[in-house]
Amino acid sequence: MILALGIGVVMSGVTIGLVYQPPIATVVQPDPRAFPVTLIQRGATLAMIGDCVVCHTAERGVPYAGGRPLATPFGTLYATNITPDQATGIGLWSFAAFRRAMREGISRDGSHLYPALPYEHFTHVTDGDLAALYAFLMTRRAIWAPAPRNELIFPLGFRPLLAGWNLLFLHQGPFVPNPGESAEWNRGAYLVEGLGHCGGCHTPRNLAGGEERDRAFAGGVAEGWNAPALDPSNRSPHRWTVQSLYTYLRTGIDAEHSAAAGPMGPVSHDLSSVPEADVRAIAVYVASLMRHGRDDDGGTGPVDLEKKAADAHPSGAALFAGACGGCHGQGSPMVSQGRPSLSLVSAIQEDDPRNMLQAILQGVLPTAGTPGPYMPAFSNSLNDGQIAEIAAYLRTRYSTRGPWPKLEAAAMAARREGAEQ
Repeated sequence: MILALGIGVVMSGVTIGLVYQPPIATVVQPDPRAFPVTLIQRGATLAMIGDCVVCHTAERGVPYAGGRPLATPFGTLYATNITPDQATGIGLWSFAAFRRAMREGISRDGSHLYPALPYEHFTHVTDGDLAALYAFLMTRRAIWAPAPRNELIFPLGFRPLLAGWNLLFLHQGPFVPNPGESAEWNRGAYLVEGLGHCGGCHTPRNLAGGEERDRAFAGGVAEGWNAPALDPSNRSPHRWTVQSLYTYLRTGIDAEHSAAAGPMGPVSHDLSSVPEADVRAIAVYVASLMRHGRDDDGGTGPVDLEKKAADAHPSGAALFAGACGGCHGQGSPMVSQGRPSLSLVSAIQEDDPRNMLQAILQGVLPTAGTPGPYMPAFSNSLNDGQIAEIAAYLRTRYSTRGPWPKLEAAAMAARREGAEQ
């Protein structure tokens, strides 16, 4: 009895220790002039690698002022304000408070943060890089912008529950370089596994929302789009190389693959301004993940089974000619300029039609005010049945893989997912 009581007391103490996190005192807001310009510039680069502005900026909102809705399987979270506003942002946060939030998912006031902030990746980021990121954020324009209230499934709004999530899925520790690899490979690994948090989208998640670490980079779902596998199971018809990955990440388009769409569009936009050496290091690391165990044969050649597809899907062929032929049909400007066959588009070759459907529904749109790959959205001009017909036609014409089942239902689900983002 005494032993059981003792164990209970110890377990209660452990539980309280996990749940309760003390607040970190506020500080006098640092003078922006106190931060060296070189440190701020380094932080700006790291913020682009981490894609911070995308999640922490509402549509047509002020950069970093938060408010963007983040749809999750557990409800909607709203990104917080990370400008140096004293009331609604991080203006009174010390670097110690910022570092704890980034590495442990604990806010300055001791409350638990939701892992939509990928702190399980940021735990690998060095103190020096976190200090640079802190300097960059603390020198932004302060904006008063309280975040809307989260809309989560009961009882997930009770933040102390996140202590259990951390216990299961937060694996703290610095990045450890691989001495058997080059400095460039290790730089890429550090960026991908840390601030880049690529596995946050490209790794499957379990029912609790934790990454399945034994299936790292096997593909995931992000904002209604499939984040393709970055391992040997990747379905791209052409093998990704360091150069093709570099080109895609840097420009948003690669001639032997496709254009960056959905959540990858802003990523490639940010990486266009990052030092070339960092983007190439990322490409080197990702290529090493994808190449392992694959034949180095350069992939398959173009496929165009136009007659077979037209016979199997006459309405899809007609819709394609009317809606898509101006850009993708024979003799169109894109084709005559040497653009690759649609059979090289990864989305057409995947097991799941989601990305193909989302591309038709949402289009491929560059970041506002910037150049980049463009395709108009057809969500307002084509119904789910018509979207499904086009997708079925594309799959049959430009792929030797089997047809996608239940495409109209999939198009309806894709439209709903797109509307929630």
